[in-house]
Amino acid sequence: MTREIIINSTLQETRVAVLENNVVSEIFVERKKDKGIMGNVYKGKVTKVLPGMQAAFIEIGLEKAGFLHAGDICDDAGAYEKILDQEKDLTKDKIEVEEETFSDEEEFPVSKISSVQIEDLLKNGQEILVQVSREPIGSKGPRLTSYITLPGRYLVFMPTVDHLGISRRIEDKNERLRLKNIMNGLRTPNSGFIVRTASEGMTEEEFKSDIDFLTKLWETVQEKNEKRQAPSMIHSDMDLVFRVLRDLFTPEVERLLIDSKTDYERCLDFAEKYLPQYHTRIELYEGREPIFDTFGIEIEIDKALGRKVWLKSGGYIVIDQTEALVAIDVNTGRYVGKKNLEETILKTNLEAIKEIVYQIRLRNIGGIIIIDFIDMEKEESRDKVFHALENAIKGDRSRTNILKISELGLVQMTRKRVRESLSQSLCQPCIYCDGKGMIKSTTTTCYEIFREITRLALTDPGKKIMVSVHPDVADMLYDEESAGIEELERVFQKRIIIKTDFDNLIEQYDIVAM
Repeated sequence: MTREIIINSTLQETRVAVLENNVVSEIFVERKKDKGIMGNVYKGKVTKVLPGMQAAFIEIGLEKAGFLHAGDICDDAGAYEKILDQEKDLTKDKIEVEEETFSDEEEFPVSKISSVQIEDLLKNGQEILVQVSREPIGSKGPRLTSYITLPGRYLVFMPTVDHLGISRRIEDKNERLRLKNIMNGLRTPNSGFIVRTASEGMTEEEFKSDIDFLTKLWETVQEKNEKRQAPSMIHSDMDLVFRVLRDLFTPEVERLLIDSKTDYERCLDFAEKYLPQYHTRIELYEGREPIFDTFGIEIEIDKALGRKVWLKSGGYIVIDQTEALVAIDVNTGRYVGKKNLEETILKTNLEAIKEIVYQIRLRNIGGIIIIDFIDMEKEESRDKVFHALENAIKGDRSRTNILKISELGLVQMTRKRVRESLSQSLCQPCIYCDGKGMIKSTTTTCYEIFREITRLALTDPGKKIMVSVHPDVADMLYDEESAGIEELERVFQKRIIIKTDFDNLIEQYDIVAM
């Protein structure tokens, strides 16, 4: 399987697409003005302890307080040594098979210990060092943990626990033993590490370099924690470009293509220091056509924001996302089959599985997922569909759990959710239907306009470009996104005129060269 990473970096946002066999499998978006907080470390203050929920709210200086469960509290003081000993026994085996996932989903898998009461661990007004383990999603604030993890290229450092784990994606027993022996010789007592998949075949020197870097980083975190008042941010994770290099740029990736010269040079500097063996795989895209257009990624993003997805046979799936769960419905549509009804239904369900798994990864759907397959009479058919789904989901880096197909043809599954889905990132509730549907947000529309202006400016010799937009979009283009307009005018030496059109909807616009 060939893998490529395509990066579109602009003044406003960074978008990353992972291609597997020339098909878009994952999309990541980070906007400069709305950078994610996943992996950030904060010195927080306890504002409310909730014994009934065994949790507490922690003020970390953001709009919404963070949520900290009792099972996610680690205190290395002597008073809680017994608790830590219990956790070591409960998690030892689980850590040895810890799965590696992109960016910040690697975390210390601590078992929830019901005998430890939240009121015995935290008091109102108490200061505590915490890390964001899940982005704010919808109306929910960020999920926090005090088990700090600092990811490096080859290792994840866990300074508050004494454990050694190896990614379960490294399957060779001899290699696992080699890595374990190297790490046992390098790590100091009372420090924990997870050996990442990228470590396979690496030397002791490369591990030592990673350990030195992560150890110094932790010392810096501790120094800032002692000096600063709560609430305040102590450590911020890398931006999306560097996280991609750190977490996704593996030996399986044939090339990383980026369209920003500035970020290209940053990538080269990073690779020279940490990934010299992959240096030649980083390329600067210099084509005239926008990079996401060249690889057909823009089309896939638009499709991923739709509710209905057609299958090649004529069947289709419908994806409905709510705050609590996602429902996926399979339908035969125009497909009528050739022999009998049972065979038609089975073929449609099997074809839908591939598309469902693809859409789950592409849209980054998480939480509870209910798949409504077309009802099958035979137990044999239900087993085929279930095993096909199990096999198809194995390539997903996020942790999943699938239950057997019910008599109603429903499959219940869960997928680890640590950040917003693609639609939550790019869309907003529709103001025209009282939130019952979704439209592209004002920000997304602005950035689409920037891309459309770029396409037009590259082909039209005119000196002016007029853009007719909804008043809200015009306000954003004149205010928050004015730097983007100025940058386009400077690059293409064209005057861009913004015209307000009250008849347009937010995601509607007209662009004309003059």
